[in-house]
Amino acid sequence: MKLLLPDSVPLAPRLPDGVTAVTYAATAPVPDEHLDAEAMVVWGNSVPDLAAVAGRMPRLRWVQSLAAGPDAVLAAGFPPDVVVTSGAGLHDATVTEHALALVLALVRRLPAAARAQAEHRWARELGGVQPLRPEGAVTTLLGARVLVWGFGAIGQTLAPVLHALGASVRGVARTAGRRGGFDVVAEDRLDDELGDTDVLVMILPATLSTRHALAAGRLAALPAHAHVVNVGRGSTVDEAALAAALGAGRLAGAALDVTETEPLPPDSPLWDAPGLVLTPHAAGGRPVGADELVAANVAALLAGDRLRNLVDR
Repeated sequence: MKLLLPDSVPLAPRLPDGVTAVTYAATAPVPDEHLDAEAMVVWGNSVPDLAAVAGRMPRLRWVQSLAAGPDAVLAAGFPPDVVVTSGAGLHDATVTEHALALVLALVRRLPAAARAQAEHRWARELGGVQPLRPEGAVTTLLGARVLVWGFGAIGQTLAPVLHALGASVRGVARTAGRRGGFDVVAEDRLDDELGDTDVLVMILPATLSTRHALAAGRLAALPAHAHVVNVGRGSTVDEAALAAALGAGRLAGAALDVTETEPLPPDSPLWDAPGLVLTPHAAGGRPVGADELVAANVAALLAGDRLRNLVDR
């Protein structure tokens, strides 16, 4: 079996006899001499490059995306008999780190401190004697009510970290229950939760049902002192509505690691939205444990067993 490995990340999975690994450039379509591959790993490939070969690989049986959300692979149009698996679990720690950094940046008012530093001004309103819970924006995680919308592996990694810092954490998922030691409410009850939310963390995939899931109505349901953090997919937030809410003071702050169009266009209102922190899709980017996942799925494929992280197409 020929297995294609992208050059966008160092990979050296332990492969069984009979499997030949070939490295290909992730910034271009798979070259013609390797269109006979039976399996390929994808990381950082563009949709056009994948679409250019999706219907030209007659022996292809399996595509392994190293992204938690395999958007590019699904959009490329691979035949329905090609099994697709995701990189779920490979980004739990790194996205948790970044989400926590964004939450703390907002809550501890680091953007305001950075602006004061640029002005060479000692911002007395940000330091010294401070009330624990002043009027206006939330300034501590102690007792803060945090809602994590999208309570999969990343959400369940983030939740205990936030809890350890004093936050009261609840998850939102398709179905209610208790996961990872935390209460989870169903998505159809989300609107009932927003009014009591101090920090909303979004970790949603990009699907038809999640497009602009956070739009004007739900933004208006959040308290004016609340913060929003998105480390999922940019399409899940109505950016015009978010910029309007920030500009009108109906929301204390927001932090986006993802935007609907990336790179963010120069004329986007998000650049100048007050209280907004932007990072350039930096939360993940480093799949941790990719070799082990690839090796396990190769073995499963050859044995006819169920692969890990199967994507429902």
